[in-house]
Amino acid sequence: MTSSRLPSSLAPNALSLAVAAKRRQGAPIIDLTESNPTRVGLSYPQDLLAPMSDAAGLDYDPQPLGLWPARAAVAADFRRRGIVISADRVALTASTSEAYGLLFKLLCDAGDSVLVPRPSYPLFEHLTQLESVDAVPYDLEFHGSWRIDIDSVQRASGPRVRAVLIVSPNNPTGSFLHRDDRAALSELSAARGWAIIGDEVFADYAIEPAPQATHVLADSDVLAVSLGGLSKSAGLPQVKLGWIGFGGPPSKVDEALAAYEIVADTYLSVSTPVQIAAPSLIESGAAVRSQILARVRANLASLRKQAAGHASVGVLPVEGGWSAVLQVPAVRSEESLVLELLDQDDVLVHPGYFFDFAKEAFVVVSLLVEPEKFDAAIARLLARAAAGAAA
Repeated sequence: MTSSRLPSSLAPNALSLAVAAKRRQGAPIIDLTESNPTRVGLSYPQDLLAPMSDAAGLDYDPQPLGLWPARAAVAADFRRRGIVISADRVALTASTSEAYGLLFKLLCDAGDSVLVPRPSYPLFEHLTQLESVDAVPYDLEFHGSWRIDIDSVQRASGPRVRAVLIVSPNNPTGSFLHRDDRAALSELSAARGWAIIGDEVFADYAIEPAPQATHVLADSDVLAVSLGGLSKSAGLPQVKLGWIGFGGPPSKVDEALAAYEIVADTYLSVSTPVQIAAPSLIESGAAVRSQILARVRANLASLRKQAAGHASVGVLPVEGGWSAVLQVPAVRSEESLVLELLDQDDVLVHPGYFFDFAKEAFVVVSLLVEPEKFDAAIARLLARAAAGAAA
């Protein structure tokens, strides 16, 4: 009865079942998978959303790429991050996920492929499948820091590849795109006719970026796009405003935008009130952004301090983003550790396999959580991992 674009099985996994059972019992779970900034005790200006009630929002002026003042505000926000882009190279979307769907429609026919990083957030599998596109993985390798394995990109390339996806900083590894990797990907893309899609939603949260860190809209001979939005940059996932910045050779950008406008005009998904409010939301969101950055830096420092007392657990380097990866003793499966931690210690973390790590054993924790809860949960996690190693 359902489309083959949906997963073949909709049954919840063991961890989801265990979480549901815990919550039915009323257990006070400390959720170290929390990624919603509106739920972690941050201080939001009381009038932050007031501009969305502007009477101008009552006028419907459908613009496929978005209203010009909102696009200009996004272009200015790019410039804040050192990326020069004009407003006519910006398109608005309701979310980053929608941006992916629109771009896959723009670039791919059914059965085409895009290259996606591994490890990374598992959303790509669903987004590509819903567009009848194949997600082909390439590898990030860890040798003291996470880097793109260019050889794996070459091995993954094929006649139906249309784009390569980059997440910078990556979720969950926290690694930024480096200049030499960017140059290598640009060379490969130019030779094979690929576009470069850069997910840079966490770009504002630089913790310890490498000197070689760069962005996807750096000078390039290929069509490149950068995705962002209020969900991360202003801590407003409920407001539903994302954007795409287009870069590359002017002729290729013009051609892509003309075609993209047809796709976007079919949906016209971005609400007028949020577009009217966009300049104010982008500006005022800086107050929330600064709190988030302070929070993730403080929690990362606390994590490292606690982990220093546990030789069997390592905290991998974090260049940016909201997550940290811990390497734990591989004396049992990640799933076994995570389920035991939930059952015995009321702490929820992500297992590494959720993000398609190449081997065990890793767990991923959110750095957004309130510091008191975070410290208590990390102490339980480290003790549980150490107990398993000792056993």
